[in-house]
Amino acid sequence: MSEAIQAYNDAQPAESQAICRLLSQEICRHLPEAENKIWHRHPVWFLDENPVVGYHKLKDCVRLLFWSGESFEEAGLQKEGTFKTAGIRYTAADQINVKDLKRWLEKSRQIQWDYKNIVKRKGVLGRLK
Repeated sequence: MSEAIQAYNDAQPAESQAICRLLSQEICRHLPEAENKIWHRHPVWFLDENPVVGYHKLKDCVRLLFWSGESFEEAGLQKEGTFKTAGIRYTAADQINVKDLKRWLEKSRQIQWDYKNIVKRKGVLGRLK
């Protein structure tokens, strides 16, 4: 995990810090090939320069977001935004089901929409995998 993500996690309030640490550990464990960095001020993991998963601290929770998550067809993930993103919100680390998280991370590797080229395509998403 990058030092920047570690610093992001360390800067959070205690309960959010525990959530962020657990999420970053599990993401790094299950997506070891992914590049990770702070992107738009939040931790994000990329496969072949395409964002696949990230999280960020909101006012009352930490939101875990999968860029192609809507296509995972998982009841535990809620649609977020106008593209194919879906996520889940946590207020405590013990709410994180690591078995679900592992399955979602596997799907993030297998199911990807092309966010890397969305500007070139003028806002149109194409399926990569």
